[in-house]
Amino acid sequence: MLQSLIHRPRRILMTTDAVGGVWRYSLDLARELAAGGDSIVLAGLGPEPSPEQAREAQSFATLVWLKSPPDWMTRDEKDLDRLPGELRSLAKTYAIDLVHLNAPAQAAGLDLTCPIVAVSHSCVATWLHAVRGQAPADAWSWQRDRNRAGFDRADVVIAPSRSHAEMLQACYGAIAGLGVVHNGALPGPRPGRRERFVFAAARWWDEGKNAASLDAAAALCAWPVQAAGPLAGPDGQRARFDHCVSLGSIDHREVRRRMRRAGIFVSTSIYEPFGLAALEAALSATPLVLADIATYREIWDGAAMFFNSRDPHALAGCIESLSRDESLRRKLGRRAARQARKFSLGKQVRMMRDIYNRAALTAAGR
Repeated sequence: MLQSLIHRPRRILMTTDAVGGVWRYSLDLARELAAGGDSIVLAGLGPEPSPEQAREAQSFATLVWLKSPPDWMTRDEKDLDRLPGELRSLAKTYAIDLVHLNAPAQAAGLDLTCPIVAVSHSCVATWLHAVRGQAPADAWSWQRDRNRAGFDRADVVIAPSRSHAEMLQACYGAIAGLGVVHNGALPGPRPGRRERFVFAAARWWDEGKNAASLDAAAALCAWPVQAAGPLAGPDGQRARFDHCVSLGSIDHREVRRRMRRAGIFVSTSIYEPFGLAALEAALSATPLVLADIATYREIWDGAAMFFNSRDPHALAGCIESLSRDESLRRKLGRRAARQARKFSLGKQVRMMRDIYNRAALTAAGR
């Protein structure tokens, strides 16, 4: 009976939000799971998706938007009290076989008999550790406690990189059942004629994306620096560009098209549990200039140029040297593309299916 549970197509409840990289991660993964025969219910938290986002999700999944916010968007833990009930209701309505939570805190207090997989894409504790060198202050200590409860409740916990897994355990202590599944991405547009501009993409209102260093470096560079992504956050956060060409929030397909045309792709992130934008750029053989953080070293060492994330002059130096050397740009682009092929969406889906099977075995033994 257990074997039939493991191998038959599943009805999967997957949480998401429309604000950051979790949206792209969840949609790409859910689309591939659906193509393989699984039924997907996407349960969203926080600000509602745009009509375009909703249409994309509804083309292969059932999309439901919840009243609860993501844990990182509230300062009052009581705002999350209704979430377990909302998830239980969906699990019953859609006869869910497995729950995939894209934030471990969402597993806290969740009383279900089906397997629960929690994926940590980021959290307040690791963000503070990386960006500010701090632990959560008293007003945020509940965040750590709720994540800890989620880790303990989930049947399997997944991080998108070894470096993020190590940071999680540095901040929370040992986590049973912790594994690593690198993100994957769909192939982008084929490389075309390169143009003389630098491209970067992030939610720039997030201090961890380090918009200030990118803007300061742009002032020192001959090539224009295009920055795609929102400057204003959902909780009043705001970034400003004086020297970058701010494109604002643009369609994901347009992001991929600009990556294909860009002469250089840059990421200035201080905190990046995986860095999906860098992978998408690399899939178009765009040379990478990346902040020298543990995650990027883990994934891109030998296939990118690195700089001190807090030194705009170092970044500008990398951009200037690459902009003057077409041969080096092509060499780095080829290396990036070769490395990117190790992170296919197909491989990610196969590994996640293995994780789901493992979670089913764990849940059966509860």
